[in-house]
Amino acid sequence: MDTHSSGGGRAAWPRSEAEALTEQERLRALADLTSPGPAPGDVRLVAGVDVSYAAEGDALVAAAVVLDAGTLEPVEVAVVEGTVAFPYVPGLLAFRELPPVMAALEKLTHTPDLLVCDGYGIAHPRRAGLAVHLGVLTGLPCFGVAKTPFVFGHREVGEERGDGAPLTSDEGEVVGRALRTKAGVKPVFVSVGHAIGLDNACAHTLRLAPRYRLPETTRQADRISRERLRAVLGRGR
Repeated sequence: MDTHSSGGGRAAWPRSEAEALTEQERLRALADLTSPGPAPGDVRLVAGVDVSYAAEGDALVAAAVVLDAGTLEPVEVAVVEGTVAFPYVPGLLAFRELPPVMAALEKLTHTPDLLVCDGYGIAHPRRAGLAVHLGVLTGLPCFGVAKTPFVFGHREVGEERGDGAPLTSDEGEVVGRALRTKAGVKPVFVSVGHAIGLDNACAHTLRLAPRYRLPETTRQADRISRERLRAVLGRGR
């Protein structure tokens, strides 16, 4: 998969907090936050990415999985083993995940129509979560589906599948949506990253989560990365 087609380009990965903040601002300014993006019926292939980290040491595994958007069956999987190259800094988690995730995406032979990540888009203190970075760098419509709302709030969400409530800042800015994907189960938190609107992102999320709380893109990428990480750690014993 060609990940250099967006004009977002990249030089060397940032190695310091100051460099990361500068790069984050550059990428945020390039994000397309006005396009409605593809509706569910327009997407044939959808990709999910995730990274698993060792509890001790610096080993990690990133996985990219491409699914048939209609059947949710895997079409292709790419896995990258690596080590952590950027410290944990709140608000800059993307820079821990971007190098291995981009490497996994570059191994794919199929180019997806849509990219979904386990994390945030503009539901981020600087409006520049992982989905913003990935969307700009790959040129693909991209949004994030997170398990927690980070620093934002929302009103009560209805209990039925498909119910939602705006995710808002203290100033009232809508940065995403709390979305119920399974009746009676905690909502997920959808936020756009690049070249897709919130309504379409939520419609895709529901289509990708027919049975479980999390979309299949996240569930399968998480499972694959965890299984490979266990194998990596087992080899090191």
